[in-house]
Order: sequence, then structure tokens, then C-alpha cells
Amino acid sequence: MTLTVPKVWELLKHFMDCCQSRGWETSKHEDWVKVGNEYHNLLWIRMIHPSTFEKVATMHRCAICEGTSYQVVDVSYTAWLLPQAPPEKMMQMVKETPELSKRNAIYDLSWVYEGKPICLKLNETDSIVFQEFEKFLEDKLGVELKPAYRLSAEGI
Repeated sequence: MTLTVPKVWELLKHFMDCCQSRGWETSKHEDWVKVGNEYHNLLWIRMIHPSTFEKVATMHRCAICEGTSYQVVDVSYTAWLLPQAPPEKMMQMVKETPELSKRNAIYDLSWVYEGKPICLKLNETDSIVFQEFEKFLEDKLGVELKPAYRLSAEGI
């Protein structure tokens, strides 16, 4: 079976369309979803240094475009979508820090982009948007989500 997965930004666009169909507010310019009073930020980045990750992950802020100006809002949850394997230090930081693990999810899509239908995840948030994202990956793309920290210990 050949796995055809769109580039990360196309994948996000398709997911945002699904979010809009659920009645959730999304942005044309940024990758966030608003449900009630909560912002769920989806960041895709090729590579990130653990110290940069820590600074962004602990800030809980995001600039959103409103017309011709920007407003800084509090972000309830952030998902990190990575087409390359994240640094182990970053994974450990989230796994071992309750404040980070409650608000940040990591999706390692590197296997998916190598043609293997597996996405390693580290998601201990209560984000309904991230739960929906996981269903989207499974149902629309045929990707199997596996806990990253268990796989590291067991091997694949």
C-alpha cells in the first residue's frame, strides 16, 4: 500500500476545512482553531531547538490577524506538527513537565513522510481539536497513531 500524504501545510488546510464544518472558528492566515474561548494552535515546523521549543511552549501566546491589525491572545493548547523526528530532549521535556504536557502535543510525522503509516504522538492534553486531528489522520489518511514514549522503550 502506498501512503499518499499531502505536505504539512496542505494537510492543515484540509483539517481546518473539517474544523469549519464542525462550526469551529479558524483563520485563513494562521493555523489556529477557536472553540468557545479556547485557542488551539497548530504549529508546523521542520526542525526546532529544544530551548526555542521551551520558550514558545511556555509563553502560551499567539498573534492573530484581525482585519489589518494583530491581537495577541492566550493559547490554551499547542500542537507541534513535525515532518522530521523531533529532538529527544524536546520529547523528554514535555513528557516530564506536567505544565508542558497539559498544554502541548507533539506529532512526529517523519514516518508518514517516509511512506510508513505511523505517526508518533505525545498528547496528554484535553484538547478536543487535537483529538479531532488524530481522528482526521486515522480516518482520512489511514495513519496509525502510536504513543511516542512507549515506542521508544519497545522499539518499532
